[in-house]
Amino acid sequence: MRKLIIDTDTGSDDAVALMLALLEESVEVLGITTVCGNVPQMLATKNALMTVELCSKEVPVYPGADRPLFRDLVTAVRVHGDDGMGDCDLIHPTRAAEKTHAVNYILDTVRQYPGEIEIVTLGPLTNVALAILQDREAMKGVKHIYTMGTSGFGPGNTTPVASFNVYVDADSFRVLLGAGIPLTIIGFDQCIGESALHKEDLEKLASLNRLGKFAADCNRTLLQYNLQRTGEYMVDLPDAVAM
Repeated sequence: MRKLIIDTDTGSDDAVALMLALLEESVEVLGITTVCGNVPQMLATKNALMTVELCSKEVPVYPGADRPLFRDLVTAVRVHGDDGMGDCDLIHPTRAAEKTHAVNYILDTVRQYPGEIEIVTLGPLTNVALAILQDREAMKGVKHIYTMGTSGFGPGNTTPVASFNVYVDADSFRVLLGAGIPLTIIGFDQCIGESALHKEDLEKLASLNRLGKFAADCNRTLLQYNLQRTGEYMVDLPDAVAM
């Protein structure tokens, strides 16, 4: 069974990505690490805890970096809501996060399972970069990293050339690129068009069950953002596509 660590700045599209992994029987999510990005790290942690709880799983959540390596934090609350999850009062986790820092958890786990750990990064790469800078040789034991980042071969979602996750902490992205770890980059160009959810998709999702309704509701602010920006009834879910 594939062993995953998921690193996330849990906004609404991250929550859908987490659900896809947590409910997938062919992978084992060993732990979730949180980072600042879509929302401050404290909110990203609460959102991850709530998503795990809704999926009825016991996966631990480890809080990580609360600021980029060198830059001031830029969030996406105007896109995902002040709480990152649609401002629908969905987030009331009953579980607590772990005390171990995300970077320490990543390094401990990679050392325990050399050549076995795959990391999926859904936010800025600050935690991964810090782990590389702390112990580059241990991180070379990561089997593969899948990262949602760059604009791919199309326009970015933050500037004409930059995707949000790279824009927030480009210095950390550069550290990853030079680390010698097997890497797959999922660009934003893969996450729009037919990959997005439209009106019928969202209505069907919301009608499926409690998890489907949660997935649709937490993306309400993103839907309104896209309606105002382009006039299109559409929710793009880059992190879910990457997952």
